Amino acid sequence: MTERMTKGVLQPNGTTVAEPRMDVQAVANAIVYMDSLPLDANVQFMTVMATKMPFVGRG
Repeated sequence: MTERMTKGVLQPNGTTVAEPRMDVQAVANAIVYMDSLPLDANVQFMTVMATKMPFVGRG
């Protein structure tokens, strides 16, 4: 799903820059963690993103 990011994506300033990606295993680990919680606990917010991603939630 993120293969195109390695070739470059149009940025807000008009340039095209390759964006950082992360191993899908990190997402899987987050899901397994949430699944391991008891039913009386929940995770309301969890952001899992590449370390060098320049912006959070830029859509």
